[in-house]
Amino acid sequence: MSDKAPPSKPTVKAAAPPAANGRTGGPAATKTTTTNGGTKAAHLYNPTSRPPYRGRPYNRRHHNRPRRSYCCCFCCWSILVILVLVLLGAITGTVLYVLYRPHRPTFTLASLRIHRINLTTSADFSSSHLSTLFNLTLSSGNPNSYLSFSYDPFVVSCVSSNSEVFLGNGALPAFVSESKNDTTFKGVVVATSSDLDVDTAKSLRGDLKKKNGVWLKVEMDTRVMVKMGGMKSKKVGIRVSCDGIKGAVPRGKWLSLANVYGAKCKVDLRIKIWLWTTV
Repeated sequence: MSDKAPPSKPTVKAAAPPAANGRTGGPAATKTTTTNGGTKAAHLYNPTSRPPYRGRPYNRRHHNRPRRSYCCCFCCWSILVILVLVLLGAITGTVLYVLYRPHRPTFTLASLRIHRINLTTSADFSSSHLSTLFNLTLSSGNPNSYLSFSYDPFVVSCVSSNSEVFLGNGALPAFVSESKNDTTFKGVVVATSSDLDVDTAKSLRGDLKKKNGVWLKVEMDTRVMVKMGGMKSKKVGIRVSCDGIKGAVPRGKWLSLANVYGAKCKVDLRIKIWLWTTV
C-alpha cells in the first residue's frame, strides 16, 4: 500500500486593518503567513500622498559667509585709506615746516602812560566808582619770509595783575602784517568809568596803596588768518598777554610813565589745529 503525502496547510490571510475613516476594506497593507510561521508585511500605499522632497539641504552659514567677507573687506579698505590720508597729511606738514619755517607773530608793548586811576567811595561805603585812562604804544612784527597775517580788529583790555580787576578797554583796527614787516600803533586809548562792588573795590584799593606801585597786565583778543602764496588758513582766535608792567598812581595833574622794560608779550592760539584751504 502506497504512502500518501500529508496534506499541506492552507495559507491563511490576515485580516486587513481598518481604514482611517473607520471603514473596512480599501487599499491597505496585508500580512501573509508562510508555512514556516514567518510573516511578510506589504508596503503601505496611499494614492493621495506625495513623495517627500529630498532636494539640497539649506545651509544658512554658507549664505552668510559672502556678506561677512564683504563687510570685513570694506572695513579694512576704509582703515587703510584713513591711514594713507593721515600719512600724506603728516608728510605735507613736515615738508611745509622744513621749507618755510613758520613762526608765530610777535607783539611788543613799547610804552604805557597812566593818565588817571581814580577810585572814589561813597560816604556809606556801599558803592565805589572807578575812572581810568591809559595811553599805549604797541607794535606787531612778522618774522616769517613767506607768511603774512591778516588780523581782525583787536579788543585791548588792561587789568591789575594781582587782583585781576578790570581797569579799562580799548580797540585796535584790523590790519595785515606782511612778511618781514613791523606795524606800530601809537596813542591807543584804554579807559573805563564803571561802578565796582565792595569786594572788588577793596582788593583794588589794596593794590593802589602799595608803595612800589601797581602791577598791570595788557590783554588783546582777535582772530587771525595766515596766508602763504595761494593758500590761506581758517581764521583762528588768538590772545596776546603782556605781563610784567609796573606803574604808579599819578598824583594831581601829572601823568605816570609805567615801567615796561620787563614786560613780555605771549601769543596763545585759541585753536591748536590749523586748517588750510586753496584760494
